[in-house]
Amino acid sequence: MRSLLLVALATGFVTVAGCASTPHKESTGEYFDDSAITTKVKAAIFNDPGLSAAEINVETFKGKVQLSGFVNSQEKIDRAVSVARSVNGVQSVHNKISLKQAP
Repeated sequence: MRSLLLVALATGFVTVAGCASTPHKESTGEYFDDSAITTKVKAAIFNDPGLSAAEINVETFKGKVQLSGFVNSQEKIDRAVSVARSVNGVQSVHNKISLKQAP
């Protein structure tokens, strides 16, 4: 009887612990908001004549945009960051864009 009670309690604890949320998960609403922000930033970069959307990757998590990729000049890096910051809903921009190495 006592071992049955211990098994039931252990099962209950494991079940409750498995339901705990982690701070890195997004809610469904946050996921869709981030997807919309990513799409808007990509569109803004695509529509900027001085930038190439093929060179710049955009990811968003909880309104924080990360830019990555390789471009030919520091001016393009600065412009991409500026364009991303101008998009509605962007809380911050983390720049990981690198300069291409000269051949």
